[in-house]
Amino acid sequence: MGGKKREEEEEQNHSEYGAPVQYDPTFSGPIHNRSCTDIICCALFMLVIIGYMVVGILAWLYGDPRHVLYPRNSTGMFCGIGQNKDKPSVLYFDILKCATATNIMAAALNGLQCPTTQVCVKSCPSEFWALSPLAYSPTAKPAQHFRQEFCVPSFQLQDTTLTTMEIINKELCPYFYTPTSSVLGRCLPSFGGNAFDPSNVPANFSLLGMTPNQSVAALMNATGDITNSFNIKDVGLRIFEDFAKSWQWIVAGLVIAMVVSVLFLLLLRFTAPVLVWILIVGVLAVGAFGIWYCYNEYMSLASSSTTFNNVGFTTNVKVYLQVRDTWLAFLIILCIVEAVLLLALIFLRTRILIAIALIQETSKALGHMMSTLFYPIVTFVLLLVCVSYWGITALYLATSGGPVYRVVSLNASLENCNNIRANETCDPETFNISQYPGCGSARCVFINYNTEGLFQKSLFNLQIYNVVAFLWCVNFVIALGHCTLAGAFASYYWAFRKPADIPTFPLSQSFIRALRYHVGSLAFGALILTLVQLVRIILEYLDHKFKAAQNPCARFLMCCLKCCFWCLEKFIKFINRNAYIMIAIYGKNFCVSAKNAFSLLMRNIIRVVVLDKVTDLLLFFGKLLVVGGVGVLAFFFFSGGIPNTGTTFRTAALNYYWMPIITVVFGAYLIAHGFFSVYNMGVDTLFLCFLEDLERNDGSAEKPYFMSKNLMKILNKKNKAPKTGS
Repeated sequence: MGGKKREEEEEQNHSEYGAPVQYDPTFSGPIHNRSCTDIICCALFMLVIIGYMVVGILAWLYGDPRHVLYPRNSTGMFCGIGQNKDKPSVLYFDILKCATATNIMAAALNGLQCPTTQVCVKSCPSEFWALSPLAYSPTAKPAQHFRQEFCVPSFQLQDTTLTTMEIINKELCPYFYTPTSSVLGRCLPSFGGNAFDPSNVPANFSLLGMTPNQSVAALMNATGDITNSFNIKDVGLRIFEDFAKSWQWIVAGLVIAMVVSVLFLLLLRFTAPVLVWILIVGVLAVGAFGIWYCYNEYMSLASSSTTFNNVGFTTNVKVYLQVRDTWLAFLIILCIVEAVLLLALIFLRTRILIAIALIQETSKALGHMMSTLFYPIVTFVLLLVCVSYWGITALYLATSGGPVYRVVSLNASLENCNNIRANETCDPETFNISQYPGCGSARCVFINYNTEGLFQKSLFNLQIYNVVAFLWCVNFVIALGHCTLAGAFASYYWAFRKPADIPTFPLSQSFIRALRYHVGSLAFGALILTLVQLVRIILEYLDHKFKAAQNPCARFLMCCLKCCFWCLEKFIKFINRNAYIMIAIYGKNFCVSAKNAFSLLMRNIIRVVVLDKVTDLLLFFGKLLVVGGVGVLAFFFFSGGIPNTGTTFRTAALNYYWMPIITVVFGAYLIAHGFFSVYNMGVDTLFLCFLEDLERNDGSAEKPYFMSKNLMKILNKKNKAPKTGS
């Protein structure tokens, strides 16, 4: 009865999602005689790539990343290059004026043009200094009190006839400075360590008549935004020093992660049944423990009279845990879940065995095609090229257009600067302060980048084009990897006598086929995914932009839209992945391949769900094993917990021993993810081939099964021996 019912269900699925694949005597694996697919999309993709190259060339011609990479002095000259090659840092005369910036970090990346004089210096000051009170005497000589190395280069103390107050008002020399360190080429306060020790503050350090300690406290309060944003530089240097000392051991940890990942995948052909059943029993055991715990808590509150009516609504979750009915609800839910899992295990045990056999077969395929394990390196390199090109193009586009300089007064309230016209532009190389008599603090200061001209007016559109082309290229690279691996694994499955019938260099052949015939189909699938991702990016932008002004209904609607498009993206990735498998095998266009793959999966939906969950559970356990094992080993190694290895010396030499540990753990995860993604693709490909094998063939001498003997044994099928003399 059970077999008859199953056949009726299969016939119903067949009628709803198309007829089964028919036997083809000429089919023996990925088709070699194929033609180009989705030519229109291929041409469009090529045009976009050519346009992307043109955008990059234009950005390179018009852009100047020096505006971001190097700081500038008040005249707009770069520090660290050109005539200031030996002066890599910029010093701000009055850092208190910089502290009033609304966004100090953004200002730093845009040159940190504070309303104070800035000069290029060889090294940042490392001590407290303030102008001596004697310098304010009418007979004092400025050259004896100011420091020439920090003055405006065009101003010479030895030759000046200006008084001390005139020098200060015109900001020709600083009248104080504090301990600073170079951060992104900017001399910014460094009050960390013992810099604020009272013994390091000279007795004559006084601002506006305050005591030395009061002066330093005022500086710290006024420059709090700066110090909070940039004092990480010291930590960064220490972390870099730790990497320099421990990089060999970090590399060793990553090599161990790679070896463990490969061994885990190769050994799955022997350990998969044990691991899968251990994991399944473990999930059931966790559920049983939850039932026992909820029952104990429920019984322990037998004398409690607290109910939900007494508690009402509260945000304190712990209050609800004191209500007996809460544990009763948990108990009922866990019992239902446990019962569902047990029934699923009983009725789906055959499909679980099929999933285990496919996992073992994938491990066997990896053993015969070891090159597939290292294909993620190709994908990583191509993605790195895409990311680098996008980043460099975005940087050059952001700095396109010549810098605009305007005449501003640094002390307009103290001087007569009415002769400075509004928005008056200037050239820092030819600027002459004598043109503005009575306004000694006039300066030619960088304001922004020129936005005039066709190219500059199109910068926003070009940046959008940069993002769209980047996403399309990234999705195409991932699609190329899926199609290449699918072709290699399909070649393995459809080899009747393994490994004798496996083609030579299956991975290389699959890669060449994908590039020669199916760039258009891969680009088509990547384009669909890119459009969905663009919508998600726009929704995230709108949500961030209008978050403060949204009412609860608008927030709910936005949350629903984001959730829907997240689900849509996941679904598109699932469809694309299986479409690429079909493209690799049959060489059809994207739409036909997606339709055939979806129909085939829907005709076997229960097997799909079981295989997907079993594979996810197993690969999650594998990642946990690799990352957790390597992470624990790294912790004991770098913390000095492993005796007799000299790690105590290495740990004492490190500033933050946890930094190499985090690096090893993160790197181990990326390595495990790369290897396991190949394995996951192999399982999906072999599964689709297995489903087609069941529909195409019947085990007769004319139509033998290509599946392994283990799979045939599970399904109670076998290939009939060919007739004698045939």
